[in-house]
Amino acid sequence: MNAFYSDTFVLPLPEHHRFPMAKYRLVRERLIAEAVLLPEDLHIPEPVDWNDLRVVHDAAYVEAVANGTLPADMQRRIGFPWSPMMVERSRRSVGATLAAARDVVGAPAAGTRRMAPSVAANLAGGTHHAFRDRGEGFCVFNDVAVAASVLLRDGAIARAAVVDCDVHQGNGTAAIFRDEPAVFTFSLHGEKNFPFRKEVSDLDVTFADGAGDDEYLTALAAHLPGVLDTHRPDVVFYLAGADPYEGDRLGRLGLTIDGLRSRDRFVFDACRARGIPIVVTMSGGYAPDVNAIVTIHCNTIREAVRVLGAECCVPGAVPSATVPGAVPSAAVPGAVPSAAAPGAVPSAATHHAACTQPPAPCTAPCTAPGT
Repeated sequence: MNAFYSDTFVLPLPEHHRFPMAKYRLVRERLIAEAVLLPEDLHIPEPVDWNDLRVVHDAAYVEAVANGTLPADMQRRIGFPWSPMMVERSRRSVGATLAAARDVVGAPAAGTRRMAPSVAANLAGGTHHAFRDRGEGFCVFNDVAVAASVLLRDGAIARAAVVDCDVHQGNGTAAIFRDEPAVFTFSLHGEKNFPFRKEVSDLDVTFADGAGDDEYLTALAAHLPGVLDTHRPDVVFYLAGADPYEGDRLGRLGLTIDGLRSRDRFVFDACRARGIPIVVTMSGGYAPDVNAIVTIHCNTIREAVRVLGAECCVPGAVPSATVPGAVPSAAVPGAVPSAAAPGAVPSAATHHAACTQPPAPCTAPCTAPGT
């Protein structure tokens, strides 16, 4: 699975700033350490082109960000002080979501591998509070809005859906696509949480403070299939926020880590069952225990990898072993795929390696949890 990261572009923040910038690096490092992703799955994105930003954002706002002329009150609304690195990181994060989107709809970024993907990830992103003419809530540019709009402009898709499971309403995204019927915005969020003045999405599902796993997952199951079946998107942008977690200091909901992983699994499985590719972004997460945030985000990627693993058993799927020069581990005499180890979670590479190359059909059983 291709995943794009921008954590090497570090945003300088004042000491004791409440935004957990380190989480992005920690997520990437854990995904590699636990072999959820391989080093070759990870890519540094190009910064989004300024003209692509202007497809969504007002030219005057883009210029103010680029030139460092954002008024102090606009910087306060964003929550980050302006700096050249803020600009670079913001462009890279949008570039990551756009690269992931192009990957899953059939136009992979340079240097990435084609694995018949149904899912690709930005290991940051989900900056859904950015409006056309301003940013707020730690969001400078709206990465999902830019990616969806560029794909529409280029004719790569005809329809998209945004499934926003951050605990805060995707107000910027809702406002940007208010009059765009090609993009369906679906937001599940805390009723009394930020933003306190909500926009109107195509579908808003709200939760009272303290709502837990059962209530949340029941609502997701009640609405997501209908969104997918009615709108029939060519791609889903999934904002997999970690902030509905019961330990999040800005969340006010009561979901457990297991409940959040079940949420991810339901979204990925619902899209896979309909053949809809997915772009996943990490979105928010503000628990005092950074390890909990990292665990939640890594579980999201585990579930994404599981979807790719399950697809290796779908007739016609193209495993990653067909990349020129790749050697599937199953073909090496005496080799045992790591997924066979008790309790192991297969990486995309080991799972696809269990499949025979085309034209022979895949007959290997999927061993990833939940498949």
